[in-house]
Amino acid sequence: MEQRQQRKASKNRDWSQFLKKGLVRKLFIAGILMVLCGLFIVNIFIWTSDVSKLNEPAPQPTIIYDQNGEIASKISNSKIEGVGIKQIPDEVIHAVIATEDQRFYKHNGINYFGIMKAFFKNLVSGDIVAGGSTVTQQLAKNAFLTHERTYTRKVKELIITKKIERTYSKDEIMERYLNQIYFGEGAWGIQRAAKIYFGKEASELTLSESAILAGLIKAPSILSPFKNMEKSIQRRNLVLALMENEGYISQNEVEKAKQEPVVLNEEKVEDEYDGKYPYYVDHIIQEAMKKYQLTQNEILSGGLHIYTELNPAIQKATEEVYQNDNLFPASPEDQLLQSGAILIDPKSGGIQALVGGRGEHTFLGFNHATQLIRQPGSTMKPLAVYTPALEEGYEVFDILEDRPLNIGGYQPLNYDKQYRGEVTMYDAVINSYNVPPVWLLNRIGLDKGTKAVERFGIPLHEKDHSLGIALGGMNEGTSPLAMAQAYTAFANNGTMEEAHSISKIEDVDGKVIAKWKSKSTIVTKPEVTQKITYMLKGVVEEGTGKKAFLESLDIAGKTGSTQLPFATNGGTKDHWFVGYTPEIVGAVWLGYDQTDENHYLATSSSGTTPVIFKEILARSGSELSDEKFALSSIEKKYNSEIKKLREKEEKARKEKEKEEKKRERGKGKGWKEDKEKKKEKRKDKDKDRKEKDEDEEDEDEEEEDENE
Repeated sequence: MEQRQQRKASKNRDWSQFLKKGLVRKLFIAGILMVLCGLFIVNIFIWTSDVSKLNEPAPQPTIIYDQNGEIASKISNSKIEGVGIKQIPDEVIHAVIATEDQRFYKHNGINYFGIMKAFFKNLVSGDIVAGGSTVTQQLAKNAFLTHERTYTRKVKELIITKKIERTYSKDEIMERYLNQIYFGEGAWGIQRAAKIYFGKEASELTLSESAILAGLIKAPSILSPFKNMEKSIQRRNLVLALMENEGYISQNEVEKAKQEPVVLNEEKVEDEYDGKYPYYVDHIIQEAMKKYQLTQNEILSGGLHIYTELNPAIQKATEEVYQNDNLFPASPEDQLLQSGAILIDPKSGGIQALVGGRGEHTFLGFNHATQLIRQPGSTMKPLAVYTPALEEGYEVFDILEDRPLNIGGYQPLNYDKQYRGEVTMYDAVINSYNVPPVWLLNRIGLDKGTKAVERFGIPLHEKDHSLGIALGGMNEGTSPLAMAQAYTAFANNGTMEEAHSISKIEDVDGKVIAKWKSKSTIVTKPEVTQKITYMLKGVVEEGTGKKAFLESLDIAGKTGSTQLPFATNGGTKDHWFVGYTPEIVGAVWLGYDQTDENHYLATSSSGTTPVIFKEILARSGSELSDEKFALSSIEKKYNSEIKKLREKEEKARKEKEKEEKKRERGKGKGWKEDKEKKKEKRKDKDKDRKEKDEDEEDEDEEEEDENE
């Protein structure tokens, strides 16, 4: 009986194990079938993908339109001088492979190890922060896709990469990659890069030069030897080390390459970008990449039609001003004094005009109007102090303290190091006093000031949360673009429109692929902006911004300057002016890229940036009407208060002047009394001196008697 039960149990176990084995086998087979189906589907996608675009010899230009729908400029990278793989030195190819894709000749377009590494890095971060791209993937991305960081785009990239690998040989892929990649300074492709940087053909590049160019691919604007030779050399040395690790060159060749002098081409090479309005178009490209995820390749060679907010008359006026060196302080020979200006329509946020620098323009170079980050100085006062103070119930002619302050060790000073005891808010604004706004911000609360700045669209660092924000003291700073955008709220009844240059983008077939959507922020109440405008109008009419005054236009604005990072008898680091009319808002910055003891601004901002702003508006002519600020509800009352204030000041001045004249003529009673007092003091001093002398003589006589 027991044996029968054991046999039965054994049979049940065998049957159970058989079922389990069958289930595993079925699951295994199902898994294989799914993988095969997946591979089949992927291969269909690969097979049907079209990469024939890589055969196109010349890209189509992109056309830029102004706000009137007229052609303003054309951009293209069609001047690429393509070279065959045989004209490209092995050193260039090896340098690129060692730096960008060490397994280029070993993989089939995809580096699975690199992808897994990037996958886990993205998994840990919770976002797509890393790639694992091969040269073929980079080519696929640049030629066919956007720079959007999504898994969908990554899957498309992998499919196109496989198609490229199946269509072209490794040498053909490398040839197309090196003819398309951007090397900075307007150089698209290895041939153009060789000419721009070294004034030679690509086939003539040395090992050191090849390593420098390969090193630029990662970040051409930062690593350019024209901008930063030290960083470029460091990057070159890293590329050489990678080439040695991969066995392409020996240690001896590395040392020889390091010792080779870097001789840059000083002759001007025809600019890759030869269209009109270069700085504005640079910003269009940057905006299209940042806001609409287009690649540089798509923009420069995709045959796009980009419609913009560009006002050609105001843009031309701005460029004319920046070409007139007489409107700018003189520069030393070794560094050009730089500047940037941007003008925005306050009602739409459309960028009407911008110039990003002085001197020779570099394609997609640094833009001082949009990319510069500097402390804004006193132009921050209306944002951080006076707007929140008015919101809290303060009035334009309320009295503010102007006495020595020490708040937790922070001791602000007025520009003239003088104190006036008490001043009105109006006078504090128009004369750009520093102590009153700090005192006021401390009274209303720092938190209200910092929150107001952030409402104006200016992000703050944790270290910016201090009373220094009242005077524009920031850990890093902000840009002319951000300041101009913030001031649009004053010209637009408290509503700030987001600044933009592009209104829409159409592809080569006329299909709209991107369109601007208005983004408004209510920053403050209309009555507050009217009071701010009234005071800032006073800055231009009788304050520090008088040199921005134009008889034909209603202008309001604020000057600003920043302290030097070293001690001097005078001088400033940055000059600012942010101003506006009812129709346009502009910001102007002036300063040196590298500020030091030999490169700083010796004058105040009142004589520089307001002049530039004024000249731009004056040359804009018929584009600006004579519309006035809508201040009728407050102007009559405030003008009356100003009149009383000025009469009081004039009376006090005359009385002081009269008293001084009386003193000079010796007719005043006070003068006679002072004279008698001085006489008595002199007599007392003479008497004291005589008594002292007599005492000393008596002491001497006593000492002589004792000695005797």
